[in-house]
Amino acid sequence: MAEPGADTCPKPVTEPRQGPVLLLAPASETFLSRAGCSTAASPPWAVRAAAAPCARGAGPGRAGPGGRGGGAGGPTRPLGGARLAGAAERGRQSGRAGRAAAGAGRAAPLSMAAAAGRARRGARLSAAALLALPALALLALLALPALPAGRGGGEAQPGFSPPLLLPPGLREELRQRRRDLRRLEAVAGGGEAAAAAGLGCGDLSRATAVSVLGWGFTKVVARAALAGGGTVALKSVHGAGREVRRCVQRYGAPAGCRRLAAYKLLKEVTLLQRLQHPGIVKLHGQCYDNSGDAELRVTAMLELGSPLEMIQLLQTPWEERFKICLSLVKLLFYLAHSPLGSIALLDFQPRQFVMVDGNLKVTDMDDASTEELSCKEDNDCTIDFPTKSFPLKCSMAGKCEGINEKKNLFNAYRYFFTYLLPHSAPPALQPLLSDILNATGDLRYGINETLRAFEKVLYLYKSGLYLQKRPLLLKDYISLKGFRTVEGEGHKCWPSYSHLGCLLSIHSAEEAAAICNSQLHCQSFIVTQHRTWTGRPLASFQSSWTDLVPDTNAVVYIKRSASSGERL
Repeated sequence: MAEPGADTCPKPVTEPRQGPVLLLAPASETFLSRAGCSTAASPPWAVRAAAAPCARGAGPGRAGPGGRGGGAGGPTRPLGGARLAGAAERGRQSGRAGRAAAGAGRAAPLSMAAAAGRARRGARLSAAALLALPALALLALLALPALPAGRGGGEAQPGFSPPLLLPPGLREELRQRRRDLRRLEAVAGGGEAAAAAGLGCGDLSRATAVSVLGWGFTKVVARAALAGGGTVALKSVHGAGREVRRCVQRYGAPAGCRRLAAYKLLKEVTLLQRLQHPGIVKLHGQCYDNSGDAELRVTAMLELGSPLEMIQLLQTPWEERFKICLSLVKLLFYLAHSPLGSIALLDFQPRQFVMVDGNLKVTDMDDASTEELSCKEDNDCTIDFPTKSFPLKCSMAGKCEGINEKKNLFNAYRYFFTYLLPHSAPPALQPLLSDILNATGDLRYGINETLRAFEKVLYLYKSGLYLQKRPLLLKDYISLKGFRTVEGEGHKCWPSYSHLGCLLSIHSAEEAAAICNSQLHCQSFIVTQHRTWTGRPLASFQSSWTDLVPDTNAVVYIKRSASSGERL
């Protein structure tokens, strides 16, 4: 079996594309070895679309040279490789002609101002070309042909050119990532059944309305509509991303560097096939394209979510922010006791999470670690964060026991709990929340203790036991059944479930009366039929009560002091 980067990886050939080959992890490693290239490479835009901005008329809304084609959501066509190559050759010829003309003194001299203007225009065009790369990539993504009948393996096709040579250092990195992936697949197992029922290359080739959502150091993420209905997120290697660029600067081998980055996506696919939890984004399918190029392309089709916006979360009611933190704690509990052992999210940032139907989910798993740090003594097990360090014990097995769990928990404390838990929480729950913050910030709690503390807060909140003994205030209100007040924009509060008024979660009408009494301009409130995720009703608070409309399901509560002198 050839090692990654060994002299068995084929170069691009001029024969027609043979079509994508769908393989199911953990068979991905078998495919890599059988193909002779023990890696997967970038999406189509990393190679074919890279030259498109150099051609005339290319841009985010164009399909290639000449400017024809739809935008991100319009009709697409394959990028013409022959035309791009011809354009490049014409560019080289014109460059040589220009240099010859300059040497012969036939070119007219340019003024310094004209030269500077051309330089600025060239810089703008170059920047626009770089920004157009991901969008142009999507045009090539849908050009994958259907899988030919009877073609199922990953064997190299006849007519491949001599092997691709890679620098020794890059070959060693590829070997290491290959070994890591093989070890992960051996531990994970059981991914074939889940993958067999998922989406494949045929679904990918029929996808429409593809648009880039964003890109990071390693991958590009796009949105696509499936032919059978529904939308998915498409994740592929970003051939122009920072990880590939740094590798190219070091080794000077773009194809090999894209293969190296592709191993991270293969690792993520393998993890997502094995890890099933409401807090982990779902893998709907994947496509491995071995269509005759020197590279193997991998595309993962995932559950589509929206980016996590911390600024917006800070403006939501406390109950919704508590839900986010509780969901995160449940996820970390699962990762600490997963079928693959304790898993650490090494790149633990809010940007690695998305919101799906109001639920928090981690979407980036390529930097996850399924192994705890090896050690010889306790000094090898210190966790260092920017503001704190925590010493851990080295176990008899030579592992820093619990280090993955502790890393996840402290990152949850500093990125989520600190900002989302304490603000505008019910006063009676604030001491319990402070205990959670202090215990996780000092790592005195493990994930088991943290989950129990969160569940205690949830129980007290849902049951209403957190309410302090207070005077009964509902007796100061008159109730009118079968009516409700007209919602207006006169009375607002923060944080509210509605930005147009004051809509808050309550346990009972008695608690709503206490809230209304605490607000200067509140004169009435209605307990609505709407419920939050905890089952608590929402109450709408108003600064007036005169505009009443019939509603058989509603009850309006009006302050007696506000109704004095008025006939009801």
